[in-house]
Amino acid sequence: MIRIEKSERLKRLPPYLFVEIDKAKSRARDEGRPIIDLGVGDPDIPTPNFIIDALNKAVRDPATHRYALDQGLPEFRTACAKWFKRRFNVDLKVENEIHPLIGSKEGIVHMPLAFVNPGDIVIVPDPCYPPYKSGTIFAGGEILLMPLVESHNFLPDLKSINHHLLHKVKMLYINYPNNPTGASCEKKFFKDIVDFAIKHNIIICHDAAYSEIAFDGFKPPSIFEVEGAKDVAIEFHSLSKTFNMSGWRIGFVCGNHELIEGLAKVKSNIDSGVFSAIQKAGIAALDNYDRHIKSVTKVYEERRDILVDGLNSLGWNVKKPKATFYVWAKVPPRYTSATFAKALLDKADIVATPGNGFGVHGEGCIRMALTVDKRRIKEALDRIKNRLG
Repeated sequence: MIRIEKSERLKRLPPYLFVEIDKAKSRARDEGRPIIDLGVGDPDIPTPNFIIDALNKAVRDPATHRYALDQGLPEFRTACAKWFKRRFNVDLKVENEIHPLIGSKEGIVHMPLAFVNPGDIVIVPDPCYPPYKSGTIFAGGEILLMPLVESHNFLPDLKSINHHLLHKVKMLYINYPNNPTGASCEKKFFKDIVDFAIKHNIIICHDAAYSEIAFDGFKPPSIFEVEGAKDVAIEFHSLSKTFNMSGWRIGFVCGNHELIEGLAKVKSNIDSGVFSAIQKAGIAALDNYDRHIKSVTKVYEERRDILVDGLNSLGWNVKKPKATFYVWAKVPPRYTSATFAKALLDKADIVATPGNGFGVHGEGCIRMALTVDKRRIKEALDRIKNRLG
């Protein structure tokens, strides 16, 4: 047998957070325990029938069985542009400012391969969605953490970034509405960060996967609603959360045409595009957004209220997020993030995500996903009350 040694870049990767959570979950289920899973943010609501019907029709068309075009179906990009105009009142050019993705995650991870050289710095928020870090590592880049703290409303303090390193910074990730903290931003923040990026010649990658899961009348903005954003930014959108299509793997990236072109060149050497039938289902989803979104957000808003109100009745101090389907909560004083997540699993059969899994500045918190029905959320609250004291 040969001696097999993993690459240095693979060794640099930390264990993927949700893989570890799945392992713990599987062990508990193998023991026959009645797990309530508030861990991974995977919608439990079925994909709408009108999307399934569109896929069923498309998949029976032999024309969809061949390789998809790298740029995707023109009809899909057109549907993205029309949705973007309706939702944000922003015009996107179908021919070069939109590109389909096999879920926004793959675009996020592949983006540094197009623009980051070994030794270049990528600014990554902390805590954050882990693929921002892994994409940087795969490209040989260096990570500069940008703390997100409650005292600053989980928005980065741009003035605190080490100005001596800015000449080496190639790219910056942001994510609002934010995973894991549930924080939101206003247009002013986008304007500030666009001005910052233009001044220092930095690419902005904005992950907007949760832009449509919002409550209390709040409408999260797009970065492209502010002047100058198309000069420096791209924005990733996902159909996974908005349309309960997480397993379908479809999203899109939009914005600066040169940035789109670079990412598209990477992808053309790695994948063969999104299955055309799924793109046609995506068209049906985007075209019918208005008839669908209110019912989805109503479900998550009700679950949010039950969980947050319930935790606060137990003496917690949790703020209701204006967007995302996550609740970010401080752990009791005698615990760390990891020990409290372990206590929830061991004593209450509840899976939650320890905040330190998203980065060092997530220590002291846990993330709970609103991806179980309200009956199970109420049961989780009862277990916390009766088993953890």
